Amino acid sequence: MNASLHPNPLRLGVNIDHVATIRNARGGDHPDPVRAAEIVASVGGDGITAHLREDRRHIRDEDLARIQDATDLPLNLEMAATREMLDIALRHKPHAACIVPEKREERTTEGGLDAAGLHNTLVPIVDELRSADIRVSLFIEADERQLETALRLGAPVVEFHTGEYAHAILDGDRDRTARELKRITDMAALAAKNGIEPHAGHGLTFDNVQPIAAIPQLAELNIGHYLVGEAVFVGLESAIRRMRDLMDDAR
Repeated sequence: MNASLHPNPLRLGVNIDHVATIRNARGGDHPDPVRAAEIVASVGGDGITAHLREDRRHIRDEDLARIQDATDLPLNLEMAATREMLDIALRHKPHAACIVPEKREERTTEGGLDAAGLHNTLVPIVDELRSADIRVSLFIEADERQLETALRLGAPVVEFHTGEYAHAILDGDRDRTARELKRITDMAALAAKNGIEPHAGHGLTFDNVQPIAAIPQLAELNIGHYLVGEAVFVGLESAIRRMRDLMDDAR
């Protein structure tokens, strides 16, 4: 079923960071993340996600404007809670800015943002983004304390980290999988009840996406690394279409 015709549609945001990772491994301009963004748009993706990291290990500054110019899809800029990244967001005016934790030594974003512990740091960043009409999202664990902080900060969106759920499935731990799924389900319902739009992402694959996609309050999933990896074997268009079908079937 076409997502736009579904009574409770679930959007798919595609993170194209790792197309840029492959490009940067050899230098030069190939493969171009802009081409990936164009493919996402051509197969009915709902948005583009890109994380401009402090070390510029994948997306580069100049990629942002090129991605925005290439399609009409909304850009979700993942960013650390720093003045440098805030200034970049204010300059490029993406549709959304998702504030994520960032450590130089990590391979990828590990865990959710400690919004509660960083409340005072986040207040001016969230305020400036909102004043610029940039939709603010916080990438957090499905935890009531973190959700309460998002509410106090006035963030209209939260994205729940699904990495622990994905790891539990990989470990074959059914009890932990059930606990993680319940935690995400409960917090998605609580977020929606309080007027916050819940999203989810991290570690989602063809094999584990459907229980998450079936959570009725979730409005969007952001998936990247897995789709880029599958694209090596089946092509990016095919990988996105299959993920879209699995998500729709779960609803």
